[in-house]
Amino acid sequence: MNTTGWIILIAVIVVLIIIAIIVIALTVGRRRKREHDRQRAQEIRVAARDDDLTAREREAKASRAAADAKQAEVEAERRRRDAEARAAEAGDARAAANDKLTQADRLDPDVRTEGRGDDGRDRPAGGGYGAPDRLDHRADTERTTGDDDVPPPRPAR
Repeated sequence: MNTTGWIILIAVIVVLIIIAIIVIALTVGRRRKREHDRQRAQEIRVAARDDDLTAREREAKASRAAADAKQAEVEAERRRRDAEARAAEAGDARAAANDKLTQADRLDPDVRTEGRGDDGRDRPAGGGYGAPDRLDHRADTERTTGDDDVPPPRPAR
């Protein structure tokens, strides 16, 4: 072989070596990139799991808050009903007390009545229930009618 043939052979071998180096460099680069991408994907998965756990914790807190709010609504309704029942009981007690006062006013011969009020009870003359306007008693406690041996009523405390 002559020198030209050797030069061509060496040039082809150099070109093949350069191509092999380029192929190896590209292959190694791709492997490194794939490994880097795998690591990055793993990091993203871990972050996603953490975010999912955080989201579930927030959902659980929101559910607890909603349950607490619902419980508060139920408790408020229970208290409202209890208050209404107590108000009704108080109204019944007030009506019973007023009925007793009316009965006392009817029995007391010293109480004048002026007919019936809006609630159907006898209305004492000169004022409210249980505060009879006595025929024999003035504001200055002088007796105007009745027996002299009956003392005037005591002032209310």
